[in-house]
Amino acid sequence: MAAAPAVTALNGLKVTQAYLEGKAVKETKVLMAELCRQFYTLGWVSGTGGSIAFKVHDDSIPKSQQLILMSPSGVQKERMEPEDMYVLSHNGSVLSAPSAKPYPHKPPKCSDSSPVFLKAYELRDAGAVIHSHGIESCLVTMINPLSKEFRITHMEMIKGIKGHGYYDELVVPIIENTAYEYELTDSLAKAIEAYPKSTAVLVRNHGVYVWGDTWISAKTQTECYHYLFDAAIKLHQMGLDWSAPNHGPIQSARSSLRIAGESNFSVKAKKDNGDTDPFPRCIVLDIEGTTTPISFVSEVLFPYARDNVGRHLSLTYDTPDTQNDIKLLRSQVESDLEQGVPGAVPIPSDDAGKEEVIAALVANVDAMIKADRKITALKELQGHIWRTGYEKDELEGIVYDDVPEALEKWHALGIKVYIYSSGSRLAQRLIFGKTNHGDLRKYLSGFFDTTVGNKKETRSYVEISESLGVDKPSDILFVTDVYQEATAAKGAGLEAVISIRPGNGPLPENHGFKTIKSFSEI
Repeated sequence: MAAAPAVTALNGLKVTQAYLEGKAVKETKVLMAELCRQFYTLGWVSGTGGSIAFKVHDDSIPKSQQLILMSPSGVQKERMEPEDMYVLSHNGSVLSAPSAKPYPHKPPKCSDSSPVFLKAYELRDAGAVIHSHGIESCLVTMINPLSKEFRITHMEMIKGIKGHGYYDELVVPIIENTAYEYELTDSLAKAIEAYPKSTAVLVRNHGVYVWGDTWISAKTQTECYHYLFDAAIKLHQMGLDWSAPNHGPIQSARSSLRIAGESNFSVKAKKDNGDTDPFPRCIVLDIEGTTTPISFVSEVLFPYARDNVGRHLSLTYDTPDTQNDIKLLRSQVESDLEQGVPGAVPIPSDDAGKEEVIAALVANVDAMIKADRKITALKELQGHIWRTGYEKDELEGIVYDDVPEALEKWHALGIKVYIYSSGSRLAQRLIFGKTNHGDLRKYLSGFFDTTVGNKKETRSYVEISESLGVDKPSDILFVTDVYQEATAAKGAGLEAVISIRPGNGPLPENHGFKTIKSFSEI
């Protein structure tokens, strides 16, 4: 076993040959060899493909600095032995490499996925990463070659994915394959940053990368992802829509309305004058001023969030969600202070005590809410506060009376409906999950928030169009009350109409968009 000289790590620990041959490293190597045999049986690492990388758990070393064990590249995973694993420092330097085996074995080589693994460790503080070539993870990316995301909802196994429940929509980003795995590093890093709640990234025509806090979490989630990918493939083969809440027939109602010679994507309805109007394939709805009165957000949700910031942070301070919210707010406030944003005040370190940290957070959040800032840090915290409010029956979502009937009609026609709002996806699901007309989520196929981009920027609608995988952007109808948003959507090729509701702001003269006062007009 070749080994590098002693290396000094954090808190004075020296990575000596004795440490590399110690109990923690040995046990992790044995575990990895055992799991690779299991993964081979599951079809995840056949043909020498796939790989795994685990951190060596050691309470004396901060997690971010712990050693990484990684499987070699181009070897039969089911025949690997513990001594075949590479040992890397937290920054990827090879500390120990396996000895060469006799012919016909190839010389040892660290996994081609190592740069990709390191990105998952760096950006997600993972404890383990699994790269599978399972056929399900490959085929599911090929059903719609234009889609940038895999989406599925209302499946029991979604509960096995960190941060998700049965009613949630699981969204996994899809990146394009490359000739060499290390070339995936940049695109995978961008996907990880763009989807902060995702614990996996699919690679089209290739496989999937999955990470978890521990090897148990990574293994469990990988099994659940493969189950869900397989379920989607089978549902597709049955003509059922895996991304819709009821998993009903794909375009079934459209088929009955189809005019001879036209595809499902160009179904048309007869107008009174004999002309035809195409049904949109997808409808994307704004919330404020479109499905819901602006007053509900400004007079109910915002005040509730503002008045309950301190209570929420105090009661949930040590939970993962709140700690992540605090981390996002710290980063935002640091940026605000550098740019001289009014209302921004420094947030003390944790050493100052919980009360002082919360007081500073409350002051910053109050200023952000008053300025109506559309920033992820604020939206995530608000969503968590509102979740508590809905759970305690202190909040109920409000939608216009024409909305439920329209959603039901579009659903029956096979038109997929999505929400795009500056509020977080969680906040969106909460509004539609408990409304004055009941739970409307069964009519919704997905949710977009500002992680895809600012609502007044054309690029955001390009991202949505690419994510939905439509034949052309004009297959999507976007409904909003904001002229600038309609303009941005139109610039991306989407159809756009403007919602005129009581309390909405004035529009520019000669704005050029069709307007509606009720969804019944669509």
